[in-house]
Amino acid sequence: MANRIMLNQTSYHGAGAIAEIATEAKAHGFKKALVCSDPDLIKFNVTSKVTDILDKEGLAYEIYSDIKANPTIENVQHGVQAFKNSGADYIIAIGGGSSMDTSKAIGIIIANPEFEDVRSLEGVAPTKKPCVPIIAVPTTAGTAAEVTINYVVTDVEKKRKFVCVDPHDMPIIAVVDPEMMSSMPKGLTASTGMDALTHAIEIISKSLRGAVENTKEGREGMALGQYIAGMGFSNVGLGIAHSMAHTLGAVYDTPHGVACAMMLPIVMEYNADCTGEKYREIARAMGVEGVDNMSQEEYRKAAVDAVRKLSEDVGIPSKLEALKEEDLQFLAESAHADACAPGNPKDASVEDLKDLFRKLM
Repeated sequence: MANRIMLNQTSYHGAGAIAEIATEAKAHGFKKALVCSDPDLIKFNVTSKVTDILDKEGLAYEIYSDIKANPTIENVQHGVQAFKNSGADYIIAIGGGSSMDTSKAIGIIIANPEFEDVRSLEGVAPTKKPCVPIIAVPTTAGTAAEVTINYVVTDVEKKRKFVCVDPHDMPIIAVVDPEMMSSMPKGLTASTGMDALTHAIEIISKSLRGAVENTKEGREGMALGQYIAGMGFSNVGLGIAHSMAHTLGAVYDTPHGVACAMMLPIVMEYNADCTGEKYREIARAMGVEGVDNMSQEEYRKAAVDAVRKLSEDVGIPSKLEALKEEDLQFLAESAHADACAPGNPKDASVEDLKDLFRKLM
């Protein structure tokens, strides 16, 4: 059996890496960028760290910022029109998953206009051409969208998120600069970091607390760790912690990282009986002592408790006040149909998912 691994053509890592954006733009002969970044990053002068470099190097660009935290079909369609109007020939995506996902969808539709309705991109879309070249610059250590073949769009009308999986959407260049992440507030660092924890718990657990405290080591560890995690899950899939988080984001506009963090210990409990000895290593990675002397039941509980404690320590709520009993059927059906659900190590029925959502009430 052959295992396919999709990665960027080039990636840069480390403090000051954003200087290489101009180098790459010139080397590729790009003429003008559509800079996709959300309004808050523009307001707090994070986006300008990159545009200042473009200005200094005489590189043309226009900014597109009609991007919500959970980007919508409308955000994508407006972005497609903005790209056409701008005369751009490449995209620089600056931000977290929202900016990255919007950029990927824009780039795919520009190259494959038959998918301009956006909804037809759900699942594994049969696009024929690679998307417009994207240089991806993450400002959060969480989604790893800069190195994945996935993106997520919210269908406001139908109150659901849909996952798109397409090798054609991979950014050609990723610029992972921890200095771009240093201005993020604690809450955002925590929530996006917990998203990364659901991707690769054994990598991220070592750095998350430090990143939330804004230590140099924590930021650097999270920046690289979340990228490595993205390399992994982009090629093997996710599970119901993510399918359930997508649903919470679509219905209640819950930030994706917060939703993942709330679901993770609940889903870990559900999955525990089919994980063999894996939770022993999770407990060890989370810093639990004495795991080799624990029974299977004990180290499984210790792993879940350690994840729950980390979530509490970085300020993630354990309950969702907006959640109502009458919403559970729709939430569970949506999560069951989500593209991430088949990656779960244990099959979950709609009724199972209702029971899991109920634990947030």
